[in-house]
Amino acid sequence: MYRFFIDSNQIEGGVLTVTGDDVNHIRNVLRMKIGEDIEAVDENGKVATCRINELLSDRILADVLFVEDDGAELPNRITLYMGLPKQDKMELVIQKAVELGASRIVPVRMKRCVMRLDEKKAASRVKRWQGIAEAAAKQAKRGIIPEVSQVIGFGEAMDEARGCSHILFPYECAEDIGKTRRFLTEIEPGQSVAVFIGPEGGFDPSEVAKAKDAGAHIITLGRRILRTETAAITAMSILMFALERG
Repeated sequence: MYRFFIDSNQIEGGVLTVTGDDVNHIRNVLRMKIGEDIEAVDENGKVATCRINELLSDRILADVLFVEDDGAELPNRITLYMGLPKQDKMELVIQKAVELGASRIVPVRMKRCVMRLDEKKAASRVKRWQGIAEAAAKQAKRGIIPEVSQVIGFGEAMDEARGCSHILFPYECAEDIGKTRRFLTEIEPGQSVAVFIGPEGGFDPSEVAKAKDAGAHIITLGRRILRTETAAITAMSILMFALERG
């Protein structure tokens, strides 16, 4: 069943009104018909199963069959702070991070980033990245659309991450995978988690020092050296497996 994200005020009197770009997607891309069902998720994570009863040029009306709480979200809010990678790697990271449960993705300028974006290019990229996050959220049947924030510097990112319950900092020079496992067991339901992933050149020593000063857990993801996109996906996969409930 296809899933769409809505505002709760789009449901009134047991009827869902679909507007905007979703109208074209339902009518002309998916070619859905009257009598077919869709899922509509509001900002509170409520999932309404609805049956299409009218296809108009500017809106689609659907009867609400039943509403339930979404069960797809992890019990923890995970923010992925991603050192800007080259070319299209960021798109892959965003797509997979959303599928794996990230609540927010923050592109971060780090000392060893090869990618350099001016303000205009950054705004354009973020808009595209947000579209990728929305598409991934629909595909994964998430209860929210994770936010892709504006590009920020490493110092600002670390200051922001201090507000999280845990900061995980995978570093290629770290050792003891057992320590990584122990840190994961310390994360309790409801706690927020920040994960930092370095760019292609890895973290600069000064960034590692700042992370330690902020109370970050310097961890290893294993003995192998991972590409930046692989490290992001690996870290998110480990977290999903460790935190998933039920």
